[in-house]
Amino acid sequence: MNMHRKHIYFASDAHLGARFHQDPLAIERKLVRWLDSIKEKAIAIYFLGDMFDYWFEYKYVVPKGFVRFLGKLAELSDSGVEIHMFIGNHDIWMFDYLPQEIGAIIHRDVQTVDLLGKRFFLGHGDEVDYRSKAFRFMRTLFRNRFCQWLYAGIHPRWTFGFALGWSLSSRKKGLKKHAEAETEYQGEAQEYLVSFAKHYLKTHPDINFFIFGHRHIMLDLMLSKTSRLLIAGDWMQHFSYIDWDGEHLFLEQFEPKEEE
Repeated sequence: MNMHRKHIYFASDAHLGARFHQDPLAIERKLVRWLDSIKEKAIAIYFLGDMFDYWFEYKYVVPKGFVRFLGKLAELSDSGVEIHMFIGNHDIWMFDYLPQEIGAIIHRDVQTVDLLGKRFFLGHGDEVDYRSKAFRFMRTLFRNRFCQWLYAGIHPRWTFGFALGWSLSSRKKGLKKHAEAETEYQGEAQEYLVSFAKHYLKTHPDINFFIFGHRHIMLDLMLSKTSRLLIAGDWMQHFSYIDWDGEHLFLEQFEPKEEE
């Protein structure tokens, strides 16, 4: 491995393939350019969920598209960069394709891991969202192996169209009904990820950094003298990522005003 590599990166929520992207190819190309910009420094990249707007693997079929992104991940993996993929609430159905094709490590739940001398609590964010019973029910249903088996029995022509259409409809309703809540920081008392981290920290004071996606906001908040919470933003409007080099942890944006 390149001896100059000493950075670990975190990113989330590109929603590649989403019908609500005005220019899906531009989103993917910018993401690939970011990966190119860090490939000489990265020892690992953690994608914290919803990198795909919809992903379901059949035995012999996977979603079309994303060739630039997947090809770049394969290149990075072949060069020795660890690729970690957390499932989100949109791309739950990752099985063996990405591990076999690009060597990705799939994480299906939150993880506590030591990285370059500090302890991190990582997750997409929906795993600790206990506010809505309906959301928790749907999450449990989508993760159920028997339900996944039944769903896999439907022809992809119908499942892919249904899922992408549902995502588009949900996004439009969400933006119209909850635009501010979806894009603005609501304060410590209202942000459930902040509330969860503060509560978890009481029994796990060794956690130095909590890092989540899911909320589509950029947030860097001190929880205590030794613990911070960061929400990684997204690759839809912020083009943001987190960089850890063993000494400093930064929440950054990649060329946010660059013309595509």
